[in-house]
Amino acid sequence: MQATTFLFYVFAAITVFAALRVITARNPVHSALFLVLTFVSTACIWMLLKAEFLAIVLVLVYVGAVMVLFLFVVMMLDINLDIVRQGFWRSLPVALFVGVLIVLELAAVLILNFGGISAADAPALPADYSNTEALGALLYTDYVLAFEVAAVILLVAIVAAIALTLRRRKDVRYTDLWAAVRTRAADRVRLVKMPAQPRAGSKE
Repeated sequence: MQATTFLFYVFAAITVFAALRVITARNPVHSALFLVLTFVSTACIWMLLKAEFLAIVLVLVYVGAVMVLFLFVVMMLDINLDIVRQGFWRSLPVALFVGVLIVLELAAVLILNFGGISAADAPALPADYSNTEALGALLYTDYVLAFEVAAVILLVAIVAAIALTLRRRKDVRYTDLWAAVRTRAADRVRLVKMPAQPRAGSKE
C-alpha cells in the first residue's frame, strides 16, 4: 500500500468519526470542536488530491472564521440541553433513513462517474501548473453565472441579518440617534438663579 493511500484512509476514518461525534456529542461546544476536526481532516484529504487552494480556504474560512463565530455564539447562549434533546428518539428513524439515502446517492454518483478511474489515468501536468489559477479561470468562465447567483444570495443574507438586528423589541431599550444629534445645549442644561437662603440657626 502506498503512503498516499494509507494517509487517505487515516484521514477518511478521522473525518467519519468526527462527523458522527458532531451529531452525537451531548455538549454543543464539543460538537463544534469535532466539526473543526472534520474540516481539518477534510483539508488534509484535499491536500492529498493536490487541491492546495481548496484546503487552505477550508481551514482559513471555515475553521478560522466560521467555527470561531459558532463557538462564541454557543458559549454565549444559555442553551437548555433538555429542551434540545426532546424528540430525538422519535425523529431518529427518519433521520437514519434520510442519512442512509444520501450515502447511497453519493456512492452511486461516485461509482458511476469515477468507478473505473485510477491515478494512472490522470493527465500529466506541466511543471508550472497552478491549481489556483486553473480554478479561478474555470470559475469566472464556465461557472460565472453560478458564481454571481451565489454572490447575490450572500448579499441578501447579509441584508437580512442586518435587518433582523435593527428590529424593535419591547424588552430592549434603544437610543434615538437622530434625537441625540439634534439636541442642543440649551435643551439639556438650564441654569436657574435662586436667592441665597440662610440656614436655620445660623448667625447670619
